[in-house]
Amino acid sequence: MISRRNWFLSSAALAAAAPSQAQTASGRFVSISSSNGLRAVTLAVTLMKQRNYDTLDAAISGVNIQEEDPEDNSVGYGGLPNEEGIVELDASVMHGPTRRAGSVASIRGIKTPSKIAKLVMERTDHIMLVGEGALRFAKAHGFKEEELLTEKSRKAWLIWKESLRDGRGHGNWGPGLDAPGEAGREAPEAWLRERYPNESPEFLAWAWEVATHPITGTINCLTLNGKGEMSGVTTTSGLSWKLPGRVGDSPIIGAGLFVDQDHGAAGSTGRGEENIRVAGAHTVVENMRHGMSAKEAVTDCLKRVARNYNNDRKKLEQFDLNFYALRKDGDFAGGSLWNGSYSRGQFRPRRFAVNVDGTARLEDCIYLLERKA
Repeated sequence: MISRRNWFLSSAALAAAAPSQAQTASGRFVSISSSNGLRAVTLAVTLMKQRNYDTLDAAISGVNIQEEDPEDNSVGYGGLPNEEGIVELDASVMHGPTRRAGSVASIRGIKTPSKIAKLVMERTDHIMLVGEGALRFAKAHGFKEEELLTEKSRKAWLIWKESLRDGRGHGNWGPGLDAPGEAGREAPEAWLRERYPNESPEFLAWAWEVATHPITGTINCLTLNGKGEMSGVTTTSGLSWKLPGRVGDSPIIGAGLFVDQDHGAAGSTGRGEENIRVAGAHTVVENMRHGMSAKEAVTDCLKRVARNYNNDRKKLEQFDLNFYALRKDGDFAGGSLWNGSYSRGQFRPRRFAVNVDGTARLEDCIYLLERKA
């Protein structure tokens, strides 16, 4: 039988060993997002601060801008399709105050999968719906099935098809062997101009870039209101030219998104397969729960990703991965595996969007590894 003295001593030891206490609310309105989310964080903070929107509703309203924008080819309408030319979308949501979550994966024909993810959270006893089941669920709730492949994305998909070659330089989507010249072996600029004479050089350069370097895209948005309530959403069209049915980290709770109302929230963009292997969003939040700053939490998780490849730079340079972290006390950070990338001869640093009390800006991400020209 335990004595009163020993009970007090053991209780004190347990208290000393326990994780850090919940962060204190900052009193500020904060939203952070991936670099394509400057409009998202601006709207989210405006809705929370001026219209008293719930944190999740504000975050979803923010990412709806990108989901409905045909010029964002990594999210929603206009997203680059799978290898069969069909756009498949994924999304997840988490509501801090109620600690609830919902997600959809491989859903087709719905521009705003983030809204369907919230419906899954609110109207079902499930966490995730996928594929045809997710589409039927959306239509049952009044959403209209639409064609999500824009002309821009369709032509990019065709150019990707035409770029495919076997070891001899032959492609089934290219000219036949009886075509003039060395069919399939000419410079890409030449055959692109020949096949698409009415397209601008800028479009053709972009289309060739995404054909040869498939994009991952995605938008993550995290929100914090003045009362310390938090939420998050992640939505994407996934890896371009993927196998039909491929699902990355975005709709997976604990990978592409995680919210712990007592401590913080985190999300991710980039190569989802690598994030899934470290349960990235959950790992970042758990780090913050144990007292790490947002920057420390992100850096530690990036180190885990690199460790999976024994820190081999040649392998790691084949992909990138970004994390976004927001603590309940308002501390935030964006972090990337690499400092940036080179595209068409130009260096593009990794950045993320942030809005604090109505002031929006892009900030440079902290990073683990540095690319040089």
